[in-house]
Formats: sequence, C-alpha cells, structure tokens
Amino acid sequence: MAAIDCGTNSIRLLVADLPEPAAGPQAPLTDLTRRMEIVRLGQGVDRTGRLAPEAIERTRAALAGYATEIEKLGAERVRMCATSASRDASNADEFREMVSRTLGVAPEVVTGDEEARLSFTGAVRGLPADAAEPYLVVDIGGGSTEFVVGTRNGGVEAAVSMDIGCVRMTERHLAGDPPTAEQVAAARADIAAVVDRALAAVPGRDAATLVGLAGSVTTVVAIAQDLPGYDPERIHHARVSYDQVAQVTTDLLARTSEQRLTIPVMHPGRADVIGAGALVLQVIMERAGMSSVVASEHDILDGIAWSLA
Repeated sequence: MAAIDCGTNSIRLLVADLPEPAAGPQAPLTDLTRRMEIVRLGQGVDRTGRLAPEAIERTRAALAGYATEIEKLGAERVRMCATSASRDASNADEFREMVSRTLGVAPEVVTGDEEARLSFTGAVRGLPADAAEPYLVVDIGGGSTEFVVGTRNGGVEAAVSMDIGCVRMTERHLAGDPPTAEQVAAARADIAAVVDRALAAVPGRDAATLVGLAGSVTTVVAIAQDLPGYDPERIHHARVSYDQVAQVTTDLLARTSEQRLTIPVMHPGRADVIGAGALVLQVIMERAGMSSVVASEHDILDGIAWSLA
C-alpha cells in the first residue's frame, strides 16, 4: 500500500505491507519506505486565500519523485490525502489537476473530521501498555491542529479540527526573527482561545494520556531528549514532561531561525516555524491540564495506509 499525506508544510510518503489477518489487531505495518519533504504548500494561504504557484511547483517536484518510488516498489493501492491548505485555497482545483497528472491518482481533500480520525487510527495502534486510556491525540500540522479523543478498542469518541498550526501562527503573529515578546503574547492568546474552543467540543480534559503527532511535536521531544541527531526510534513513544516542553519552547522562541538550524535534530525546512509549533503544544498541555505528552512517529500517514486494508 502507498499512502501520501500532503499538508500545509510537508508532503510525506509511506509504502508498506499490511500484516496478515492472523497477526492480530495490534500487528504493525511493515515499512518499505518513509519519506518526507518540506514543500510549504500553504505558503501565504492564510493571507491570500490561494495556493502560490511556486508552492504548487515544489509539491509537484516532490510528488514526481514519490510516483517513481511507488512504481519501483510495486504498490497495489495508492491513496493521497490533502489537508488544511488545499481545503482553504480558492484555487484548489489547480492543485488537484496537478496531482492527477503527476501521480495518476486524484487527491482526496479530506475534511477536518476525517483527518482527525485517520490520525487517531495511525497513532493509537501499538501504543505502550502504560499509556492509559482514554487518549487525547493532537496532530499539530502547518495549517491546522486536530484534537481527537477515544480509546484503542472503542475508536474515536469525538474529534474536531481547528485552524491553528505552525505555519499559520508564524505567518499571522511571529514576524520577528526572533519574535518579540508582544508577538509571542499575541500568538499565545490566539492559540489559547482556539484550544479552549476545541476542548469544549471534545472532552480532552478528561483524557488520561496526551499523544502528540507530527513534526512540531517530534522535534520538540527530540530536543527535550538532547538527541545528537533525529532518531525516530528514540522519539517514537517517548514521554516528556510539561516543564521540558515549556523550556524547549522558550528557548526556540528566543532564537533566530539561523540559530535554530544549529540544533542537531532540526530539519532545515522547519526552523522558521518550529517556535509556533512548540507554542501550540505547550498551550494545549496547559489548557488540557496535561503534565506530559507521549510522542508518536505514527500518525495520519499510517492511518491512510490502514484505510486501504
């Protein structure tokens, strides 16, 4: 199976074999390849309402490489899901036509609710036994953040997608490099108001475990662990405290983008927006009353693959 997740900031590919039915409900996928490229499809979309031509071209180039990989590995089924930026844009038809030409499969511009459910499916499969239920799963993307509450066996109980993400909050509030105290305060207030609305829609404050997904979370967790390089195996299911998240966030927001690039785990395409992503995570933990977060390297990409079973 080949799954592609095209978000506001990155486009990712997973080609994997599904487990045999006899392997049991918690059996994992067998990864053949995982790839990620920062294409910033949502560049400026919060301001203009349109996908920029150069952003569409960056995405096309990455997708062409993915199409070659999919053919080489012989994937039998392909599903591509596009999320926040392509939902919001007035010229989304141009994006969909480009994908169909490049990949040979039309993208599905999924709703926020479907995005949340796919993220939950990918995240909770294989969580360690000490991760108590119910779970609050948060997927902090470039343009939106999904909040999902549920259990392993019962599935999703409630889900909502909100328009806060690392790219959107950076473009809206954090113009300075580094941002000023006033800019950070404005971003924090905006994020807190949205998070409170989300937690009024889903019972996140009643959850026992916060599970964080996507690059902002995994980067913060990697920094908190002081890893010498980005190591998915060390990050996957690592638990870090609120105090660690708060310290990392403060440090990131005090640095310039160039200074952030010196952090060993930092992806070059994430350095300018990671401060906002970390702030979203910190505020969620504050408003939901969570003392720690469990990071997951498995997320909507895995959920898309499982949906092809």
